[in-house]
Amino acid sequence: MIGRRTLVGAAAAFASLPMMAAEAEDVAVASRSFQTSDGVSLHYLDATPTRGGNPHHVLVLVPGWTMPAWIFGPQILYFARFCRVIAFDPRGQGDSEVPAFGYTAGRRGQDIAELLAALRVPKVVLLGWSLGVLDSLAFVASHGGSQLSGLVLIDNSVGELPAPHAEPVTPRRRHQRPAPYPVTMNAFVRGMFHTPQREDYLERLVRTCLITPESAARALLNYQVPRTVWHDAVYAAGVPILYCVRPGLAGQAGNLARNDPQAESVIFPTAGHALFVDDAGRFNAVLAQFLRQRIWT
Repeated sequence: MIGRRTLVGAAAAFASLPMMAAEAEDVAVASRSFQTSDGVSLHYLDATPTRGGNPHHVLVLVPGWTMPAWIFGPQILYFARFCRVIAFDPRGQGDSEVPAFGYTAGRRGQDIAELLAALRVPKVVLLGWSLGVLDSLAFVASHGGSQLSGLVLIDNSVGELPAPHAEPVTPRRRHQRPAPYPVTMNAFVRGMFHTPQREDYLERLVRTCLITPESAARALLNYQVPRTVWHDAVYAAGVPILYCVRPGLAGQAGNLARNDPQAESVIFPTAGHALFVDDAGRFNAVLAQFLRQRIWT
């Protein structure tokens, strides 16, 4: 299924990024969807090289909490010149259907499995950011790593030591109501970036994130899964792993790189949570080197 709405929205998002015009000319982006086993229509962007490249090499991108596929605009435009890039809208996000159910780690991992089945490719490099890290590891926990040629995990805990510190919570005054969902989302989106972003880009991102209903957003922040599940999935994947994080997760990054001979970790000290947008040039270079030297040799 191909829809114009997402192509227009994605093009508008890409236009706000500091990309070379030649990069966009070398990439064809289609908007597609598939039906899950529980009857939900899920959407993805399918980007391929228009000249050269290797469309048999496939990179699948899974965004974070409430985020749309097109937030990976810098990676779609860069890597789709060389390989096929799939940017996924998880259920309740972006241009995917918004059901009243399925906002659990197990179901989201199964959604990734069914996405890969719909793509009909033998192997992919699976990249997850933020909540997408947990969704990707839920897929590995249930289905193993046989469909993967590599795993890229961005700025979330992977169950390694040390456990992340809980953010301090400012107690509300008596009778003080919590901030409305749109206000909270606006603050969250703007807080993901260290580098200033264009206002129209930020406003578009906030509007898109608010597609996810508040009840679903809360469920996604409350996966009832022990940390050991993520830890065991990482080490059971059996593929080269790239772990890109900010300094707060440097301890886990160091332990993962020491304990898993197939893992390498990279710290982004001056980037925000959306580090692949904030420091897109460095992130793309790091990922390209990982793919070239460890995966697609």
